[in-house]
Amino acid sequence: MTAHPVHIVGGGLAGSEAAWQVSKRGVPVVLHEMRPERSTDAHQTDGLAELVCSNSFRSDDAEYNAVGLLHEEMRRCGSLIIAMADRHKVPAGGALAVDRDAFSDAVTQALAEQDLVTIERGEVTGLPPEDWKSVIVATGPLTSPPLAEAIGALTDENSLAFFDAIAPIIYTDSIDFDKAWYQSRYDKPGPGGTGKDYINCPMNRDEYLAFLEALRDGEKTEFKEWEENTPYFEGCLPIEVMASRGEDTLRYGPMKPVGLTNPHKDEKSYAVVQLRQDNALATLYNMVGFQTKLKHGEQTRVFRMIPGLENASFARLGGMHRNTFLNSPKLLDRELRLKVMPRLRFAGQITGVEGYVESAAVGLLTGQMAAHEVKGETFSPPPVTTALGALLDHITGGAESETFQPMNVNFGLFPPFEHRIKGRERKKAHSDRALGDLEAWRSEQVAAG
Repeated sequence: MTAHPVHIVGGGLAGSEAAWQVSKRGVPVVLHEMRPERSTDAHQTDGLAELVCSNSFRSDDAEYNAVGLLHEEMRRCGSLIIAMADRHKVPAGGALAVDRDAFSDAVTQALAEQDLVTIERGEVTGLPPEDWKSVIVATGPLTSPPLAEAIGALTDENSLAFFDAIAPIIYTDSIDFDKAWYQSRYDKPGPGGTGKDYINCPMNRDEYLAFLEALRDGEKTEFKEWEENTPYFEGCLPIEVMASRGEDTLRYGPMKPVGLTNPHKDEKSYAVVQLRQDNALATLYNMVGFQTKLKHGEQTRVFRMIPGLENASFARLGGMHRNTFLNSPKLLDRELRLKVMPRLRFAGQITGVEGYVESAAVGLLTGQMAAHEVKGETFSPPPVTTALGALLDHITGGAESETFQPMNVNFGLFPPFEHRIKGRERKKAHSDRALGDLEAWRSEQVAAG
C-alpha cells in the first residue's frame, strides 16, 4: 500500500479508465463523481462511463483505420473501457458500438468491485485540496463551472470551447419497414454484426430537397451571448449546419447512398438516412450523423419527413452542449501535468482530444503515469509511431498552441515513412509498425518492473 492515493475527478470514460490503470498497478484510487448530487446538461444517469452522444466507438478496423488501431493498442494494454465495449457490443457494420446502458453498468460494477478503488459521490468545487498530492482531472467537456473557473484563474488562460451535439434515438417498432430495410453499407458485417446492422431510410431527389429546406428553415436553439463565438467541432457538426453548406454536403456525408440496395424499389436512392442499433435488445436505434440544435418540436416535425419515419417515436431527442478544453500544448507538460501545478494531471476530452476512444486512451496513459510517479518509478511514454504515442505527442507539444483545436486520432499524427508508400498500403504500414513498436514498448515496461 502506498502512502497516498491518486484522486481522480470525474467518472467518465477517461476517469474510469485512469482509475482502472492506477489500481491495477497496486496504487489506491479515490474516484470522485459529482452525479447524482449534481447533474449536467447532457447526462441522464449516475453511471460511470455514461455515453452521452453516440453509442459508437467508430471503426474497429485495426489494419486500415487509426481509431481501430487505437482500439487494438488499448486492448493489448488492458483497457477496461475497450474490454467492456467488446463484451457489450451491438451490430454496427465495421464499427464497434455498444449497448450504452449495459456498458456503463459493467464499467461501474468493475470499478466498484476493485479493492483499491473508492468511489465518492459529490462535486469537487474549485481546485482539489492541497493535501491531494496526486490528482487526475478527468472532468471532460462538461466540467462544472467552479472547477473550470479555478483552472482558468490558475493558468491565466482563457478556456477554449466548442459545441458538441447529441443525435436523436428512435424506438424500432415505430419505423415503417415497408419503406426502410436492414443493411450494412456494402454488406460489411464488422464486430458482432451480420451485414444487416443498420436500418436504412431512402429518399428520392424531391424528398431530399424538401428535407434540406426544412432543416435550414427549422427553428434552432438560441445561443447565449457568451456562446455566440464558440466554434463547432468539424467532426461533429449539427445536421442543419451541414445542410447549409451546400445541396450535396449531406449526400456526400452522413446521408450518402453508396453501398446500399433498396429491396422495395429498383431505382437507386438519391440519399439515405441510416440508423444504428443503440441497445442489445435492438429496441432503440440512433440516427447516424444527426446531431442537431433544432428545437425539440422542430425535430419531430422535420425528422418525420424521412420516409419510414413518418410515425417515429423518439426515446430521446437531439441536443447541444458546450464543451470546454485546455490549450494543452501550452499548459501541460509531456506527462500531462499542469506546468504551473504539477500535482494536477489532466485526462480525456478536457485535454483537447475528440472522441470516446481518444478520451479513454488519454485516461489510460494518465493512469499509468500517475501510478508510476506515486511508486517512484519512471514512466516511459509509448513510441510516437503508435496511436497512443502519436495522440499523446500531439496534445503535449506536437500541435501548435496558437491554433490548437480538438482532434480525433488519425494517421496524419504519425511520423511519416522515409520512403513513399501509396494510399491504402500506407495505412497498413502505419498499423503494422505501430503494433510492433507497441509490443516492444510493453516488453520494456515489464522488464523495468
